[in-house]
Amino acid sequence: MSKKVTGKAFDAKIFKRLMSFAKNYKSQFIIGTLSAIFLSMVSVSKPIILERIIDVYYENRDEKGLLNFSLLMLVVLLFEVLLQFIFIYKVNWLGQNIIKDIRVQLQKHMLHFKMTYFDNSSVGKLVTRLVSDTETIAQFFGQGLFMIISDLLKMMVVMVVMLWMNWRLALIAFIILPILVYATKIFQIAIKSAFQEVRTQVANLNGFVQERVTGMNIVQLFNREKTEYKNFIDINEKHKNAHVRTVWYYSIFFPIAEILSSIAIGLIAWYGGLEIVSTGTTTASQIIAFIMMSQMLFRPLRQIADKFNTLQMGMVAGDRVFEVIDTESQIAKTGTLIAENFKGDISFKNVHFSYIENEEVLKGISFNVKAGETVAIVGATGAGKSTIINLVNRFYEIDKGDICIDTHNIELYTLPSLRKQIAVVLQDVFLFSDSIFNNIVLSNDEITLEQVKTAAKEIGIHDFIMSLPNNYNYNVKERGAMLSSGQRQLIAFLRAYVSNPSVLILDEATSSIDSYSEKLIQEATDKITKHQTSIIIAHRLTTVKNADKIIVMDKGLIVEQGSHTELLGKEGYYKNLYDMQFANESAS
Repeated sequence: MSKKVTGKAFDAKIFKRLMSFAKNYKSQFIIGTLSAIFLSMVSVSKPIILERIIDVYYENRDEKGLLNFSLLMLVVLLFEVLLQFIFIYKVNWLGQNIIKDIRVQLQKHMLHFKMTYFDNSSVGKLVTRLVSDTETIAQFFGQGLFMIISDLLKMMVVMVVMLWMNWRLALIAFIILPILVYATKIFQIAIKSAFQEVRTQVANLNGFVQERVTGMNIVQLFNREKTEYKNFIDINEKHKNAHVRTVWYYSIFFPIAEILSSIAIGLIAWYGGLEIVSTGTTTASQIIAFIMMSQMLFRPLRQIADKFNTLQMGMVAGDRVFEVIDTESQIAKTGTLIAENFKGDISFKNVHFSYIENEEVLKGISFNVKAGETVAIVGATGAGKSTIINLVNRFYEIDKGDICIDTHNIELYTLPSLRKQIAVVLQDVFLFSDSIFNNIVLSNDEITLEQVKTAAKEIGIHDFIMSLPNNYNYNVKERGAMLSSGQRQLIAFLRAYVSNPSVLILDEATSSIDSYSEKLIQEATDKITKHQTSIIIAHRLTTVKNADKIIVMDKGLIVEQGSHTELLGKEGYYKNLYDMQFANESAS
């Protein structure tokens, strides 16, 4: 999908694609369309009835006929109200159901994106696509498309009736139409560009606010309040200017449209008056009816311009939503093997990987992890340690090489079953705004509260959870804000523990916690890794001394492998790292 303004007031491809979502609601679509048709007919009947009342019953002083036609006018008005209710309710119901379907499709698509996509995308902009833009699409149906259909039908019926009643007066009224239609077209083209800029600035504003709110501690720690305030003023100014641009176009178009419709009414009154005086072919009742119908003709045209803009906004929003839906960034799901209870043999064979093209993070690494082994991976920041975790879980696709578990390439396994057998405890723990229990089981109905309590007792954190208000039902709030980093780490470890994985991966799991929590984690690690394949990534070398094998990485390469004792027995990267770390700890 193009992000640029096409210059067209109407994009047929996007329109057709949006309309395809209405196929599931054909009956509601038909009801909405039929109510628009009947509404146009009923609306035009009012000036005809009024002309009849004035011509026949006023002049002849026919009280009974006047009463009957007045009652008929009342019935028509009530019927019009009923049709308007059906029309407005059905089209808005249709719009809300369609955006529900679009949101579901968009969310389902986004859930399977590679991590690369999220690495390169603003969270605020994605939220805008999923929430704000889809809501605008609802207006495409509820306030745009069907309203335009209704107005166009009304105008067509009005024009036919005007020609039937008095073709000369009708032509006088129609003189203004080409000018107004031309002005409307110019307005539509200009406003589309403005609306695209509005949507862009809304996304930018959402992205800016989301990032600053999430990183507020960094903003305050580094005294960036004034700087970020100025940045916000700038982006908010662009947001305002985008909206002001739309207001500018509206403020020009609507006065012009109002003047043109007033000129048309003046021409009807002038020409009709001349005919009354000179030929008598026109009556006063016709002039009154034509003034009413001219309003019914020109007002919808003015409203169509406004509603067409709503239609365009919906298509602009649809363009942005479809851009995400059309993005091909999913991990290939060609695997058919169901991963069940891995033995735990893991092998990397000449694996190359890069987050950015031509900037390799892993440069052809190879290593083996035997079933039941605990393997530690150490190295400086940026060596590529955490990347290995991402690749084992297939968050990213490798550039070259093979990664196998139990002799099978991981690409042969179905993605859900693969990830179900691998539990990961990350350094940066993410908790949802929910209870501790729900954050542990993550909606897995197979895990009971009793199982969670038993597991918590085994790793020694049951007492900590019971000390909280509502214990396992305690709401940790967004991102686990009500817990310390050490407590969040313990919850994350319990989450991994109760899932009973075949492979356990700890990524700097003890790097940001206190010594007491670290002791609990270490004890739990010893329990859970006793009979399981485990990969431990750590900066603190004291946590990996008991590992069966230690892999030392530097700049995307494996520079050493061996046990703790073996690696300390020779001069190399690990011994230097160990001596440096303990020298620093002794100095402190």
